[in-house]
Amino acid sequence: MEPGAGAAWARPRAGVRDAHAERQEPRPAPEAGSPGPGAARARLPVLCLYLVGFLDLFGVSMVVPLLSLHVRSLGASPTVAGVVGSSYGVLQLFSSTLVGCWSDVAGRRLSLLVCILCSALGYLVLGASTSVFLFVLARVPVGIFKHTLSISRALLSDLVPEKERPLVIGQLNTASSVGFILGPMVGGCLSELDGGFYLTCFTCFSVFILNAGLVWLFPWNEVEVSSTKSSLRLDETHAPLGETHCARQEARTTPGSMVGEKTPRPPWMEVMSTLRAMQSLVFSEMWDIFLVRLLMAMAVMLYYSNFVLALEERFGVRPKVTGYLISYSSALGALAGLVMGPIMRAYRHDSHRVLLHSSTLTFLLLLLYCTAPSLGAVVFSSTLLSFSTAVGRTCITDLQLTVGGAQAKGTLIGMGQSVTAVGRIIAPLLSGVAQEVSPCGPPSLGAALALVAIFIMSLNRPRYGGDGSDRLKGE
Repeated sequence: MEPGAGAAWARPRAGVRDAHAERQEPRPAPEAGSPGPGAARARLPVLCLYLVGFLDLFGVSMVVPLLSLHVRSLGASPTVAGVVGSSYGVLQLFSSTLVGCWSDVAGRRLSLLVCILCSALGYLVLGASTSVFLFVLARVPVGIFKHTLSISRALLSDLVPEKERPLVIGQLNTASSVGFILGPMVGGCLSELDGGFYLTCFTCFSVFILNAGLVWLFPWNEVEVSSTKSSLRLDETHAPLGETHCARQEARTTPGSMVGEKTPRPPWMEVMSTLRAMQSLVFSEMWDIFLVRLLMAMAVMLYYSNFVLALEERFGVRPKVTGYLISYSSALGALAGLVMGPIMRAYRHDSHRVLLHSSTLTFLLLLLYCTAPSLGAVVFSSTLLSFSTAVGRTCITDLQLTVGGAQAKGTLIGMGQSVTAVGRIIAPLLSGVAQEVSPCGPPSLGAALALVAIFIMSLNRPRYGGDGSDRLKGE
């Protein structure tokens, strides 16, 4: 890595970017679904990543529903069980950005393999845990390295043109959601057997090992060029943040500067350099995107936080029926990823406008749920909410990558996951306070947060809308 690589992802001025584009024409990626064997080969890595995402959440969802029961069976009190459960979110908060940045520096293949294998080890130890201490110890590697989907999204963004990115990310979300729907069924059946929790964790471990084998056999020769284009190397036309053209000219003429440019730096220094450079971009150009992500994530979490209890108190719905409704909504959310292509084409690939409209729909549906006079209105709002939230998640990720530029995609996605982890920590606290007022308190608060997010997006609309968005997508 060359010095200053951590800032290579910073967005250059328009003139510099155009000059760079004219000098270094990227290889056009084949269109999805285009005829010919070349198109099939180009599609193979994308399909492999869909399978990676499916197996990842299929294995995880076998174990997650059983965690609270198992930790209670080990003698943990409800308070201790809650603290242990929140430790995973805290670890994700601090590790998401670091692991994403590390994937930019060390490469997607190494980072994917390490994350999958360390997570597999964590689930294997989890199945053998006979005390609360071992249970917590097993959750540590999972909390730190369970970022398979984040790295997969970064790799997908390396593989496809920007106009196709929302479609393939939506399809990855669909594949992983299908795994999350099927996993609890398999885990529930395995838990009924003798030593059910250990057997379920061992099965999850086996699925992760299978996933690691799939990544090892991944056709990396098909993605070598794309990955190289998005590596953290400082091109001569890409200036670090705050460095002027004159300063670069002086650096080029300084004796010994060529020697310094060729001196490699350790990976950890590249990671820290990238994180320092990212700080300026986040607080100057992307603060509104991450704030909207936080607000909308908390709005949805508040909606689901007391969903079972609220339906029981308001309409007398049994938890079993509510579970069917949640599964129905999850299935619809998985299917939403399949229609991202037509939606983006209808909006001319304006991710900001799609996000604004989907967030507005989410806000209206949360209000409808809070004031629903019957169970039918709840089913209607839940049906459309699963669709609007799935579209919003895809668009906010695409908008992060578009505004952040072509570099350090893993870092940007990891930082987005850290923002979501903050929401997972704050939302339960707000939900508990809101439930003291009314069963509809949490979703009402979620609607208020969604309204704030809509207001922020409306104020910043000129930065992303219209020709500017189309220009970014075309570069």
